[in-house]
Amino acid sequence: MRAYWQLTLAQLRIFARNKQVLFFTLLFPVILMLALGSFVGGGNSLSLTAGIVDLDQTDGSKTLKELFDTNEGIETTSFEKVQAGKEAVENGDIQLLIEIPKGYEASLKEKNQAFSLPVYYNEKNLSASELGLTVVNGIIDQYSKKLVDYQPLVTIERVGLEALNIRYIDFLVPGIVAMMIMNNNMNGVAGQISAWRERGILRRMQGTRLKASTFIAAQITARLLLNGTQALLVVLIADLIFNINVVGSWLAVIFFITLGTLAFMAVGFIIAGIAKNPESAGPIAGFASFPMLFLGGVFFPISNMPDWIQPIVKILPIAHLSSALRETMNIGTPIFQLGIETLILGAWLIGGFALASYVFKWE
Repeated sequence: MRAYWQLTLAQLRIFARNKQVLFFTLLFPVILMLALGSFVGGGNSLSLTAGIVDLDQTDGSKTLKELFDTNEGIETTSFEKVQAGKEAVENGDIQLLIEIPKGYEASLKEKNQAFSLPVYYNEKNLSASELGLTVVNGIIDQYSKKLVDYQPLVTIERVGLEALNIRYIDFLVPGIVAMMIMNNNMNGVAGQISAWRERGILRRMQGTRLKASTFIAAQITARLLLNGTQALLVVLIADLIFNINVVGSWLAVIFFITLGTLAFMAVGFIIAGIAKNPESAGPIAGFASFPMLFLGGVFFPISNMPDWIQPIVKILPIAHLSSALRETMNIGTPIFQLGIETLILGAWLIGGFALASYVFKWE
């Protein structure tokens, strides 16, 4: 136990003494977050998107639906069920949902009273919702005037839904934290262990009574402390500048930071084991990490990627780490509902360390 604590403190001293590396390791993700957050993360788009649910399925309802589909000011999407459309509004996929209820055409033929079309909108995104409601109301008004000589037969009924309003910066910060964990551990471990092997430090450690498990445990502890501190600083800076908020449990955030650190450290030890020297460790780590930045959902949603690449994306550790952090920080999803993310990261951790123990070399 004494050797473990001494090695942990020694590793922390190494981090502290190399202030230049420590500074730029933290500075890079912060600058990236500030740049992307300032340019594209400050607000919400006002482009109008609307969903349409035609429950009447008559000639009259199809004519009304076609009126919206052909309007250049609205991008429409069809839904078969109202609940599916409501979920799209709540998730921010569309700004409005227009429901054409059953009995619409029959009511028009009777012409006894105006027929109300429910229009659902996001109460937390009023700027886009008010614009959309104004446009929809204008379209309906013109349509009503054509049906009956300037006597409106169709009006809209506003139905507000309270939904999450996630900005791009809220989406970005968990991805930046995941990227930082990946770089610090996969690239950092591979480079440091390879350098120690080349300088004979690992060989001298092997000549002592030090166990490999003690050495690895000390590395893990030191890097967990470093990653936790850096992740906290990034979140605090983002909160100070962009007013983000961690909705979920901080214990859940710490859990996934820990799990992600262990998973990427395992990959780092594998790279350190197969790299012949520090010069080759860097390119190998870069070759593995660079695609993950774009395939792991750090900067944009994984769902936007082509279907053929989805199976590859869904096995990457950074994809599940960034997803778990977003679910926890942005939505407040409990840990027990993130079983897939926990399972995949756990598989990378166990499989990675198993393979690392096979390829790892002291000299």
